[in-house]
Amino acid sequence: MKKILAWLLPTLAVLSMTSNASAQMQIEITGVGQTQYPIAVTRFLNESGLPSFVTDVVRSDLANNGNFANVERGETEVAENAKPDFSMWSSRRAQALAIGTVMPLQNGQFEVKYRLYDVVKNQSLGGTSVTVDRNNLRKAGHAIADDIVQRLTGERGIFSTRLSYVVNNAGRYQLMISDSDGQNPREALSSTEPIISPSWSPDGKRVAYVSFESKKPVIYVHELATGKRIVLSNEKGNNSAPSWSPDGSKLAVSLSRDNNTQVYVINADGSGLKRISRSSAIDTEPQFSADGKSIYFTSDRGGSPQIYRMGADGESGSSAKRVTFKHAYATSPRLSPDGKYLAYIARSGGFRLQLMELQTGEVTALTQTNYDETPTFAANGKFLLYATRVNGRPVLAAASVDGQVKQVLSIPGSVVREPAWGPFLN
Repeated sequence: MKKILAWLLPTLAVLSMTSNASAQMQIEITGVGQTQYPIAVTRFLNESGLPSFVTDVVRSDLANNGNFANVERGETEVAENAKPDFSMWSSRRAQALAIGTVMPLQNGQFEVKYRLYDVVKNQSLGGTSVTVDRNNLRKAGHAIADDIVQRLTGERGIFSTRLSYVVNNAGRYQLMISDSDGQNPREALSSTEPIISPSWSPDGKRVAYVSFESKKPVIYVHELATGKRIVLSNEKGNNSAPSWSPDGSKLAVSLSRDNNTQVYVINADGSGLKRISRSSAIDTEPQFSADGKSIYFTSDRGGSPQIYRMGADGESGSSAKRVTFKHAYATSPRLSPDGKYLAYIARSGGFRLQLMELQTGEVTALTQTNYDETPTFAANGKFLLYATRVNGRPVLAAASVDGQVKQVLSIPGSVVREPAWGPFLN
């Protein structure tokens, strides 16, 4: 039992906190891309009458991306249909310009329209419009920042995605849902017992997690819009490490119902439980591959924890194959949504985040910290979020897969752990 808990429940050794869990998360950028694209985002017309500025969200998102540099824009509001002064913006060394308008609608909502320009070529790159209510202006800012990234880089932006994480506030555990930048936090669940291992459904509507509220680990599936939840698995012993299949129809879980922890699959409604790993060792932390055809998991069947891969139908036909060889100790496999990478935690001068390119098997250490845990990929596969310690305090940190962009996310005075990055929202 002690051996199992050492793998599965590292977050139970939490520190006490003094601040409120609803405090806003702060982001410190500790590294940026090798080349930053200079962009000006002006104040949008009619922003001054709003409770918050849409363009503040846009500019913050682009700065957090690490590959954009915000050009000083002044406080003049510029409408979406205005003709830009390209020479003036060029003199400020901007290569792109975003201008926009916020229009109140009769139903109490707002239409936010923007247009993006190539300053060097003096031409429009298009734009979009977003309709939101007064309480969701941040949503418009994220959507516009996503559109800017798409138009300038060809890659889908991740600013409109969401995060989940767990905060322990003086013995009360809170499962929080926030915007991708850690702002706008909302409490999904509060308990005096630990909450661990949140995992987003592919449609972003549900989160599976492990709660100890009944004095033992039980897996729940929680519907975020309504707060309704079901018990997914409450078998004898430990119920842990839920992970969704790409189509959202089932989850892989780790259960000790047969005395030693093994990997099972179960339908999303809690039916159809089936054991799929077959060893006398500890098999845990299952994760579906991006195509749903394989399951990666942690096992000590070779003597020490390593990452293995088996078919999604299990080991009935053939045994799982070992994947990690570079380190003597490897746990916490996570697969990128684009199918290119495997992230994991290795003991290498500390517990550090590693990234394996699946096609070549090449492994790169992404961090120099010593207490990394629970990595999670962004929906575009370009960033990883993970829990770690910086200057002795528990924080969340983010790193781009190329290692160039690094950030630290923290709630002042708080212990925050167990991050999970949500999927793209349609």
